[in-house]
Amino acid sequence: MQHYAFLVADEEFDAAFARIQQAGISYYADPHMKQPGEINRHHGGRGLYFMDPAGHGMEIITRPYGSHQQPTAS
Repeated sequence: MQHYAFLVADEEFDAAFARIQQAGISYYADPHMKQPGEINRHHGGRGLYFMDPAGHGMEIITRPYGSHQQPTAS
């Protein structure tokens, strides 16, 4: 099994999410598939996970990992 993550624009996320829902594909807010039917709001964006027909983990996100970090105190 491989994991593939795709960084997409908000509009692309909306279109992909609609296709996932229309196709009846199970999706999850987390890579461990413990939050079915939910999306996440990590890094100030949106993301979700699903499996492709070959059993690979797919992820679509609208913000890069770590892009929404809180400023640290000096």
